[in-house]
Amino acid sequence: MTPDRDVTAQAASGTLAAPWTLAVLLAAAAVWSLTVGNYPISLADQGKYLLHALGLASQPATEQTKLVAVVLGDIRAPRLFAAVLIGAALSTSGAAYQSMFVNPLVSPGLLGVLAGASFGAACGMLADLPWSAVQGCAFAGGILAVGLALGLARLSRGDRLLLLVLGGVISTALFTALLSAVKYVADPTNQLPAITYWLMGGLSRADKNTVMQATPLFACGMAGLFLFSRQLDLLSLGDEQARSLGLSAGKVRLWLIALSTVLSAATVSIAGLVGWVGLIIPHAGRLLVGPSNRRLLPTAALLGGLYLLLVDDVSRLAFGVEIPLGILTALAGIPFFPLVLRNARKSWG
Repeated sequence: MTPDRDVTAQAASGTLAAPWTLAVLLAAAAVWSLTVGNYPISLADQGKYLLHALGLASQPATEQTKLVAVVLGDIRAPRLFAAVLIGAALSTSGAAYQSMFVNPLVSPGLLGVLAGASFGAACGMLADLPWSAVQGCAFAGGILAVGLALGLARLSRGDRLLLLVLGGVISTALFTALLSAVKYVADPTNQLPAITYWLMGGLSRADKNTVMQATPLFACGMAGLFLFSRQLDLLSLGDEQARSLGLSAGKVRLWLIALSTVLSAATVSIAGLVGWVGLIIPHAGRLLVGPSNRRLLPTAALLGGLYLLLVDDVSRLAFGVEIPLGILTALAGIPFFPLVLRNARKSWG
């Protein structure tokens, strides 16, 4: 084997190993996250809880086992799954948007989904709706904002990507203004603090029912993006090149936007605004496995899940009070942004 082929084989082997390594790290981080907290739980206690949950225990549950079941089953495990799902969804959506718009500096909020979802949730809180209804309002608001951006882009002829970006700018500005109006009329004693805290992002409201209801939506959305990985690679070459290879760029882009919007709106409905994940994690994934979306999307999903899980651990453990996730992801993402700018061309090609 020639030296060039040897180097290529080693690079390919490293590329294939990266997702498996991330999967192992994610599993290890999940087990560790379940053990730590105000009430430490050992691996042995986790094992006993698992045996009882699966109906395989040979002895009746003790008071200790019942307490562990409450802490793990009702509090930590749902929060852990929510962190992994949200990190994976935002990272996958971000990677898809960057390939779709042929721009390494875009994120899932480009078309206004985050502003729309925030406005929808704020309206639900203003109306004192149950939390499940507030989540539905957030989801609907995100879909509405992206629908508006798409509608505005269709009003004019020209560069479709540029028109979509302009539509997203207008939609974001509109729903941000509407959100400010809602905050202005909200009760400053109860409603305004709740809206403001929720907009900072966090997983304190993630419970078992929410995670069980959201998991199929996240799974279907990410699976849909994975199925479009080849089309994403073609779109990243530009519309003209994609059409010359037989791809219907407009229809494929519409499907990709729909899938990414559903994922992004769902993350906001559960955790509020968690920024920077969809921007920085795809770049870290490209540096690991290259620009091919067939490898990048699963890698970004695993890396995003691992990243947000660890950030959530810091959020709930590092200080005496829980720090909103949006603050921590911004503090972690801003220093990374110059590195993204410097390596954007290298990780893209």
